[in-house]
Amino acid sequence: MPLIVFPTSQLLWVRVAALLFTCVAFSAAAHAGSLPHGGMADWCIFCWAFSFSCTLLVLLVHQFGLQSRIPVSWSNFPITIACYAALLCLSASVIFPLFFLRDQPGRSEARDHRIVSTVFSCLAAVAYMGEVSLTKARPGETAGYMATAPGLLKVFQTFVACIIFILVSDPVSYDQHPALKWCMAVYCICFILSMAVVVLCVGECTGCLPIPFSKFLSAYGLLAVVMYLTATIIWPVFQFDKRYQVRSSASSKLIAASVLTGLNFLLYLADLAYTARLVFVSA
Repeated sequence: MPLIVFPTSQLLWVRVAALLFTCVAFSAAAHAGSLPHGGMADWCIFCWAFSFSCTLLVLLVHQFGLQSRIPVSWSNFPITIACYAALLCLSASVIFPLFFLRDQPGRSEARDHRIVSTVFSCLAAVAYMGEVSLTKARPGETAGYMATAPGLLKVFQTFVACIIFILVSDPVSYDQHPALKWCMAVYCICFILSMAVVVLCVGECTGCLPIPFSKFLSAYGLLAVVMYLTATIIWPVFQFDKRYQVRSSASSKLIAASVLTGLNFLLYLADLAYTARLVFVSA
């Protein structure tokens, strides 16, 4: 009787661990967590289910040697998925206990399941961080763009932008002044361009650009830094200065959006520095 032997490695076991952790997290929450429909509950379930599904896909493709049959770059796809999964599980690990454990008095079956989901969500985030650490490019190593520091920064930039969209859209907080609409335009334009870079790299379509990919990255990086610098200054001024303030007090969502705007500015600045070093120093 022939035996099917799967090669094992540290990376394989990290992926299996992440698969099991995310499975337990969303199973416990969905089965007996007594969660409300919509809102943050659906977001957390999505984080775990998306991470589980993509990790299962990566495992199956890798173990059965199907990399050449899928229309994506295998040097970019797994680490991109792992980085997004790490951020998604990390966000769920923070959001889930804040919304669904903090105001749950006493012990109950639903509370116990929510605690299990929180613990395994944290473990999944750690596992995905471990996968990113194992697969990212080392100095002098040839790897896909998404395995380099600029590639990973693109993932962080798009994720932070998504959080900003959530914060400023419920309720809408950017339509009181043209300057705030400019900030929203900055978030959207930079998000679209960063996501386009991710899609081009994962889909191996960088050669479709009318200009060299390195020059596109440099020009876009400089543009994004300048645009986010203006948003980092304008957003808090027009949200918190009493001369322009529409609301009686600043909400925690607006403060968080200001902080994340500054964070994304720093991410784009670091991205520009890494890209300039890769393009000019390597040349």
